Amino acid sequence: MRYEAMMKSWMLAACLAVLPSLTYAGPIERACLQSDRAAASRALCACIQGVADASLRRNEQRRTAQFFADPQLAQDTRQSNRTSDERLWQRWRDFASLAERRCG
Repeated sequence: MRYEAMMKSWMLAACLAVLPSLTYAGPIERACLQSDRAAASRALCACIQGVADASLRRNEQRRTAQFFADPQLAQDTRQSNRTSDERLWQRWRDFASLAERRCG
């Protein structure tokens, strides 16, 4: 009986440890899923988020996630003369190229 209780506790702990990773979606993934693009699938958006996690800072992810819903913001950032926007745009382009290669 004691073994069963231990196993149940262990299984519950394992399930609870995995649960956050199943329900977590980063800002890029959420924006991707909410976009009106026909090709946006959970698998594709999760892949893109994985690339974003590896190549963009968290604050950059939050800012560039807005590009999905507001393409004009992306255009304004691209054309901006601010040094910070130029750096962000370069990182976004690098991210987009890598995401295209890795996620198809």
